[in-house]
Amino acid sequence: MNTRRDFIRISTLAAGGVALGLTPLKFLSGSRSREELLDLPAGSSREIYRRIPSYCEVCFWKCASWVYTNSDNQILKVLGNEDDPLCNGRLCPRGTGGIGMYHDEDRLKTPLIRVQKNGKQEYREAGWDEALDLIASRMKEIKAKYGAESMALFNHGCSGPFFAHLLHAFGSENNAAPSFAQCRGARDVAYIHTYGTIPGSPEITDIRDCRCMVLIGSHLGENMHNTQVQELAEAIDQGITLITVDPRFSTVAGKSKYWLPIKPATDLALLLAWIHVIIEEELYDKDFVKLNTTGFDQLKSHVSSMTPEWAYGITTLEPALIRLTAREMARAAPASIVHPGRHVAWYGDDTQRSRAIAILNALLGNWGKRGGFYVPEKVAIPDFPCPDYPKPAWNFHDIHLQKYPLAEESITNALIEASIPSADNHHQIRGWIVSGTNMPEAIPDKQLFLKAVDSLEFIVVVDTMPMEITGYADVVLPECTYFERYDDIRNSAFREPSIALRMPAAEPKYESRAAWWITKQIGERLGLHDYFAYDHYEEVIDWQLKQVGTSLDEMKEKGVMRFSRNKDVYLEGEIKFNTPSGKIELYSAAFEAAGLDPLPVYTAHPEPPAGYYRLIYGRAPMHTFSRTANNQNLIDLMPENAVWVNPKVAGIEGLKNGDRVYLKNQDGIRSSFTVSVRVTERIRWDSVYMVHGFGHSKKELTKAYGRGASTTELITRVMVDPAMGGTGMRGNFVMFVREEEGKEVEI
Repeated sequence: MNTRRDFIRISTLAAGGVALGLTPLKFLSGSRSREELLDLPAGSSREIYRRIPSYCEVCFWKCASWVYTNSDNQILKVLGNEDDPLCNGRLCPRGTGGIGMYHDEDRLKTPLIRVQKNGKQEYREAGWDEALDLIASRMKEIKAKYGAESMALFNHGCSGPFFAHLLHAFGSENNAAPSFAQCRGARDVAYIHTYGTIPGSPEITDIRDCRCMVLIGSHLGENMHNTQVQELAEAIDQGITLITVDPRFSTVAGKSKYWLPIKPATDLALLLAWIHVIIEEELYDKDFVKLNTTGFDQLKSHVSSMTPEWAYGITTLEPALIRLTAREMARAAPASIVHPGRHVAWYGDDTQRSRAIAILNALLGNWGKRGGFYVPEKVAIPDFPCPDYPKPAWNFHDIHLQKYPLAEESITNALIEASIPSADNHHQIRGWIVSGTNMPEAIPDKQLFLKAVDSLEFIVVVDTMPMEITGYADVVLPECTYFERYDDIRNSAFREPSIALRMPAAEPKYESRAAWWITKQIGERLGLHDYFAYDHYEEVIDWQLKQVGTSLDEMKEKGVMRFSRNKDVYLEGEIKFNTPSGKIELYSAAFEAAGLDPLPVYTAHPEPPAGYYRLIYGRAPMHTFSRTANNQNLIDLMPENAVWVNPKVAGIEGLKNGDRVYLKNQDGIRSSFTVSVRVTERIRWDSVYMVHGFGHSKKELTKAYGRGASTTELITRVMVDPAMGGTGMRGNFVMFVREEEGKEVEI
């Protein structure tokens, strides 16, 4: 495919970095930490170690930590902060292994600019002044020709808020995080229109006091959400009943009393059958339902025919097992949770499936109850003073609100589609800023992505690593890792309000810079000084901390500070919900008004063609999708993925353990690299399973290139959720192509 903007490899031209343009930032070593003497083994010299507060960037949990360095400012190790209620002093493998990001020699080292040379597009090194001047100039051009709204941001992680602030000050609200459409969006919309609030991040599940928990497509122990995993371990010791619903025998299924190996794409039928049993057998919390819900009679009528026998023909789960597990969760109520999950974008009916989970929780009467859903609280930290943002002429709502009536946030694929010229596109995106998200590996429908890339006038990519996305940029900016920068104060809603500080533990390597500095520099060049009225982000953090009764100096010493609650963590009696009725809305008038089913309805999904198997993907406890595949510390724990194959399927296909195969999907797309076969009873015969995040095609990722197969590459069929635009990715099917029958694809 010939395009206007070629994919460019980032070669060894950036190996040494350059020292052009701006003077490197001064590293403020004198005020950043408190020294701490540690005894070394006998016979070794005495060394001074420093302990610097931080919090983890490897997942959204943001566990607080201490980073230890020596007198030469070399980072040596990372340990959990024992005062942090989100980690209790314990980090997961990714948290302790995150230090590999800092030491990774494949990191982006200097700004790069796309140029044409001898009829070929390539990158050349640039100084920061030149790169930033070019970005500001192109943004001004786009604003003058099309309006500021024509610039869009795609972001993930702690750098996102800095670039969102820049974009809003510039005059655009078109910023999207892939996590809404592909991870949590359907769940959040479902709970907003049932309870008037979301389950939160971290989720407000009171696992430590729970007596029965249902995990339906939620893999605690593999997603490694720290506090939940710790509390689950404690709950198991206390005798919790676990019910795991999954086509795969996951890690947590091995700890469960019941494993329900459900047929993929039929989860909603099981949920409706459970609701039927709990209502028909009058197992629901009658007092809670009477006081706090509306629409119960409509719900009862709706599920009257959705018996376990009806669900058996759909899910392949025995009716007796469906009844038994429904009674188990009701018997433990209200200390009973059907976990809301996190990555819930599966089959296109995901908002309705999450609605069914929300309704089932309401029948258990667990909202605001010990062992159910607790009431979270966070610290009220004010924003640093700045002018009001300009009001844009249009925003993401104008792009997709009519199509996806209940979307609460911007949808990644909708903004990508809005970047492609068409007669129907009245709000076209002309330029992108991409920060901390590897879009070719993170989003479904790569052909849509490529069309958008070919249509755009300007792309800026900010990242720590030369990921696949960097090859499409006009300007590449090297961001420093979270060990080398200040970021916003961590302020998570939890049982106990707390804040955590992240500050540099070492000077930024090479020519990399922090997001706060990059956005301030661009903002100044755009004439937006009043939105960046500080010389160093320390000033912002110190000002905010003083508003809540502490200071930057104090937080440098403590790392974490806890606060007292202002309200009860549990609720009694009648509860006021933030819904139109003030109650939990089992029957959703908002869904009905939007032309959607006001109560969840099961519809059948496509089946795999003959010779194909449904592709199911997930994650491993030592990796965060594609972001950690080049981290040597974590590669040592898991170097590549494998494809799980049921023994019956292996017999039919003539496969054995360790065979290497290509995978080809229903649209004829074949994986670029082979993947190892793992024959196991832990997967249903109609499905195969792979860990997501492997099969990188960038040779510059020297430790990740070609290791395993990419699931994203095989996801070409997207099941779009009509309620909020979620992009379901589990409607794809694959067959096996033997290694000797294929040829390695040239990347």
